[in-house]
Amino acid sequence: MYAQMIRTASTGVKPREEMTEEERRFQDRIDAGEKIEPKDWMPDDYRATLIRQIGQHAHSEVVGQLPEGNWITRAPTLERKAILLAKVQDEAGHGLYLYSAAETLGVSRDELIELLHQGRMKYSSIFNYPTLTWADIGAIGWLVDGAAIVNQVALQRTSYGPYSRAMIRICKEESFHARQGYSIMMKMAFGTPEQKRMAQDAVDRLWYPALMMFGPPDKDSVHTAQSMAWKIKVATNDELRQKFVNQTIPQMEYLGLKCPDPDLKWNDEKQGYDFTEPDWSEFFDVIRGNGPCNVDRMNDRVKAWEEGAWVREGLLAHARKKAAPAAAE
Repeated sequence: MYAQMIRTASTGVKPREEMTEEERRFQDRIDAGEKIEPKDWMPDDYRATLIRQIGQHAHSEVVGQLPEGNWITRAPTLERKAILLAKVQDEAGHGLYLYSAAETLGVSRDELIELLHQGRMKYSSIFNYPTLTWADIGAIGWLVDGAAIVNQVALQRTSYGPYSRAMIRICKEESFHARQGYSIMMKMAFGTPEQKRMAQDAVDRLWYPALMMFGPPDKDSVHTAQSMAWKIKVATNDELRQKFVNQTIPQMEYLGLKCPDPDLKWNDEKQGYDFTEPDWSEFFDVIRGNGPCNVDRMNDRVKAWEEGAWVREGLLAHARKKAAPAAAE
């Protein structure tokens, strides 16, 4: 049912004169800056849009554990292992917060995971690229989690209450992740010539995929206009991408690393950098399932789900046993 809702959700902004009285009252609440709570009336398209966005966000957190988890046993020091392990655990927690927020909209976690495994729900394209060296783990923390923070700080002001509140805690933890990544990059960039080459190589490969994380250009984004009208999003893809570039380039310069964009330059008029757009044909190819690691990521997630069935069944049996005496009273 929810897959059908997501598939048929409107992507255009309905003119006020075409709204029902309930829809107008709902839009008035949004315009006044009120938060929408789970038991409040909401349009079906609003609910479907949230399910799609929160579900994809939750899937991204969970799939995002895979490229980093691969490096826990190979981290260069015990301290780095412990930090990376804590970070991967955080990502699992973020997925939990977000799946729980989605459940308040009437969709179950199992439904969302089934949609992911069937390829009918997406996750962030960045996690379909490999982590080839330890420097990639630094670049993920600095660039990928840095991009996530730019997006998620804005989502703290989203109109749906449970999503907004989940973002507050997630952003606090993401700031730790970004610092962890930048710490690795500092160690590499200010280390041996070989370490600096590894850091530069990681930036060269992950810069444009990081820019893709904000989604397609506004002119090609079918959901942005309605999401902005409902304040599910409070900034457009292009605005967030520009903010990320503006804050990241000075950090890159401090590290003594070069941006792989030869046409990057400061623009005094807009007080921001002009930069080359990513190859959007690559972006759409990756989200269609043709990225370097799409098949591996999905196989790993399905395998983990199937092999973890006995844990879920055990926990449910324990919960039923614990609840039985209370029900008998």
